[in-house]
Amino acid sequence: MTLFDFSSAETPSTRPLANRMRPRNLDEFFGQEHIIGKGRLLRRAIEADRLTSSIFYGPPGCGKTTLAHVIAQMTKSAFVRMNAVTSGVADVRDVLKEAKDRQSMYGKSTYLLLDECHRWNKAQSDSILPAIEEGIIRFIGSTTENPMISMTPAIVSRCRLFAFEPLNNTDVKNALRAALSDQERGVATMHVVMDDDAIDHIVSVANGDARMALNALELAALTTPTENGRIHITLPIAEESIQKPVVRCDDTLFYDMLSAFCKSLRGSDSDAALLWFSRLLYAGADPRLLARRIIAHASEDVGLANPDAMVQAVTAAQALELIGMPEARLSLTQAIIAVCESPKSNSVVQAMASAKADAEKGDLGAVPLYLRDTHYQGHEKLGNGASYLYPHDFDGHWVKQNYMPDGFENTVYYEPGSLGFEQQIRKKKENV
Repeated sequence: MTLFDFSSAETPSTRPLANRMRPRNLDEFFGQEHIIGKGRLLRRAIEADRLTSSIFYGPPGCGKTTLAHVIAQMTKSAFVRMNAVTSGVADVRDVLKEAKDRQSMYGKSTYLLLDECHRWNKAQSDSILPAIEEGIIRFIGSTTENPMISMTPAIVSRCRLFAFEPLNNTDVKNALRAALSDQERGVATMHVVMDDDAIDHIVSVANGDARMALNALELAALTTPTENGRIHITLPIAEESIQKPVVRCDDTLFYDMLSAFCKSLRGSDSDAALLWFSRLLYAGADPRLLARRIIAHASEDVGLANPDAMVQAVTAAQALELIGMPEARLSLTQAIIAVCESPKSNSVVQAMASAKADAEKGDLGAVPLYLRDTHYQGHEKLGNGASYLYPHDFDGHWVKQNYMPDGFENTVYYEPGSLGFEQQIRKKKENV
C-alpha cells in the first residue's frame, strides 16, 4: 500500500511520460465530460471535498486512476492507494486502523483507492464494509470490468458508480500536444517536433487510450537521433513506436460484443454483424460458439420466413467441423449474411413459448381415443384409434381433424408472419 503525500515538489523525470503528465487538477483533466464536466455531480463533490465511496469503471487509459490522483492532490484528507492483486485482508486491517486513529486524533478523513478492485473476493470486500458505513474511509474502487457483474453486491450497493468512456481522438491528441509543449513534465526540453500525420497515426492506433499514446511518444522521442538540435518524429517513426494493441476481452466485454453480434443478426445489419463477428474472432472467441448463435438466430429471428436460413447456418457449422479455421470463416460469413438479409419473423419463438407455458401448467386432460397408440394387439378393445382419419386417404393428403386435448380445441400457438415464405403459410391457413 502507498500513502501519498503531494505536498513535496517535483515529479522525478525518470518516471514514464504518461505518469509525469498526469493531470494535477480538474482543469488539466481530459475527457469524461459526462461525469466531470462543469456543474456535474462528481466534479462538485471533488471540489467540495465531499466525495463519498465510489467505483470508477471503464477501459484502460481513460483516466480512472488519474482522476483518483487529482482527488488526492485536491483533498484535505489522507489518501492511501492499494492494489487488489497484491493486497490482502491483513493490509486492509492496517489501513483501517491508521484511518481510525487519524480520524479520532486529528478529525481527518481517509480516501482508500483500490486499483483492480474486481479482484477482491467476498472476504476481502466484507472487511471494509463496516469502515465504509461508519465513514472511517471513503472508498474509491478502480476497475476495467463491470462492477455489477464482477464485484460483490454488498460493496457495490454502498458505492456510487461512475462509468468512464474511452477518450475520443481530440482528447488523446490534446494529451499528446500537452506533453510536446510542457517544459517541466513533458518532452519540450528535448525539442521534439512531431508531424501531424504522425500524431494522427498514434491517436488512431491508441483508440482512446491516452497512456498508450504517451508511451508511444516517449519511445519515439528517446529513440530518434537529434538532428540540427531537434528530434523530428515522422509518420514512419510513429508507426514503429506504437504497435497494434491486443484486443482486451474480459468477460464483460466478451458478452457485450456477443450481445452486439446477436442484436445485429436480429436487426438485419450484415455489416455490423460481420464486424462484431470479426472482433470476437480476433479477440479469441471460439468460432463454434458463434456458429451456435447463428443457428439459434436462424430459428429465433428468421424462422419460417426463410427456412433456407437454417440450412445455411447448420451447413456453416458443419463446414467448421469438417475443414476448420480459417477456411470455415467464409462459410460462417455466408451464413451470417443469409440470416441478416432474410425476412424476419419471431413466430417460431412465440409458438414455442406459448406451447411450453401450457405444457408447464399441466391439466391438459387425456389424449383423445382416436389419437392414442395402436401399435399393439388388442388396442381395439380399449377404443384406441377408433374414428381416426388417415390424412393420406383424402384429397390433398389433409383432412380437418382435431389433434388437441379436450379444452384446447381452439388454441393457436403458431401465427404465421407476413414476410417471406410465411406469406404462403398464412394464405394456406386462411383458406382452411
